[in-house]
Amino acid sequence: MTHYVELQVLTHFSLLRGASSPDELFAAAALLGYPAIGVSDIGTVAGVVRAWEAQKATGVRSIAGTRVDLSCGRRLLLYPTDRPAWSRITRLLTVGKKRAGKGGCLLHWHDLQPWSDGVVAILLPHEADEKNLAALKDLRAIYGRRGYMALFQRRRPGDAVRIDALARQAGGAGVRAVVTGDVLYHAPEARLLQDVVTAVREKCTVDELGYRREVNADRALKSPDEMVRRFRAYPDALQASVDIARICTFDLGELQYQYPHEKLIDGLSAQGALERLATEAVERMFDGEVPQNYTDQITHEMRLIGELGYAPYFLTVYAIVREARRRGILCQGRGSAANSCVCFVLGVTSIDPIKHELLFERFVSGERREPPDIDVDFEHERREEIIQWIYETYGRDRAALTAVVAAGRT
Repeated sequence: MTHYVELQVLTHFSLLRGASSPDELFAAAALLGYPAIGVSDIGTVAGVVRAWEAQKATGVRSIAGTRVDLSCGRRLLLYPTDRPAWSRITRLLTVGKKRAGKGGCLLHWHDLQPWSDGVVAILLPHEADEKNLAALKDLRAIYGRRGYMALFQRRRPGDAVRIDALARQAGGAGVRAVVTGDVLYHAPEARLLQDVVTAVREKCTVDELGYRREVNADRALKSPDEMVRRFRAYPDALQASVDIARICTFDLGELQYQYPHEKLIDGLSAQGALERLATEAVERMFDGEVPQNYTDQITHEMRLIGELGYAPYFLTVYAIVREARRRGILCQGRGSAANSCVCFVLGVTSIDPIKHELLFERFVSGERREPPDIDVDFEHERREEIIQWIYETYGRDRAALTAVVAAGRT
C-alpha cells in the first residue's frame, strides 16, 4: 500500500533550477518504489512529454502539472484533475508567457480564478506569518477543497518548529496540508551538477557560490518510506499526497490532434474544399489530361488525410503560401512534405514525388498517426510581412512564433 507520492519535482526543463532529466527522475522513482510522481516545472509544462515517455519505460505514473511563481511572491503547484483542467492550466501559462515576453511567465493572483476549475493548487509557503495566513485564505476562496499547503523540510535551524507552525496555521485556515519533498535532482550524487547549474544561473564560478548553493544534498528524490519516517507526526498530510495523486487522473495520452476549422469554400467541409483545390490544381498542371498515377496518388493521399482529419491544416498552409506568392514573397515547402503529391500540385512544395518515386507515408502515416509538419521557408527580408498577414488573418491569439528547448547533456 502506498503511503506517500512525491508531488514537488523540478526537471532540467526548469532551466538552471532542476538538475536531472525526467528519464533519470523516473528511473530513480521506480527503484525507490513510487507508483507515481508529479512533475511541476516552473512556469512551463516543457518536461511533461519526456516524463510521459519515462512513464511508459518505468511504469511510474506521471502526474503532469506546473509551478507558478506569482508577482506577489506566492508560489503554487498546479495539477489538473482531468482533461479540461489541463487545458485551463496551459491557457493560464499562455496568459503569463504572453505578458512576460521571451523566457518569462508573469502571472498575478487575480489571473488564477478564471482557470481554476478542476485544478488542484498547492501553496508553497515560506513562514507561518500573516502573509501566509492571507495566502491561505485567498487559496481557499478560489480553490476550496482543492487548495492545499505544502509541508517540506529546508534543513535549517528551527525547521521542525516551522513545519509544525505551518501545519497548525493551515488547519486553522481550513486548508489541508500535504507533504512534499521539494526535489531538484534524482540522487544525492547529482548535487555537484546542481552546483554547476546554480553557478551558471548566478553568473559566477562554483567556488564563488557561497550561500547561493543548495545547503546540502537533501534536495534529491527520497523513498516513500523515508518521507513517511520524516513526517510521521503528520499522517494526514502524507495521506493528502496519495489522495491528490488519485484524483489527478489526467494523462497526456488523452490529448488528440485537434486543428481549428479553416475558412471553407462554398460551404464545403475542409476535406471537400481540399479535394476540390487539389483536383483543380492538378488539372491546370496537366491541361486537363491528368496521368492516372497522379490521380491514383492524390486519391490515396486524400483518403488518408480524410481518415486522420488533417485537411484543415493543409488548407492553412496552402492559404499562407498562396498569399506569399501573391505578394511576390519567395517561399518553398521542404522536408518530408515533399513526399506529398497534394502539396506538390497545390504549389506548397516544388519536388514532384511521382517523378522521384517518393513515399507519402514518410510524411503522413496511418500507423504512426502523427500530425503532419509542413515546413515552409520564406525569404528572410520579407518574412515579417507574411507573419504580419498571419496575425491579421488568424488573430494574435491564434498565431505564435515558437522556439525549441533542447535540454540535454554533452
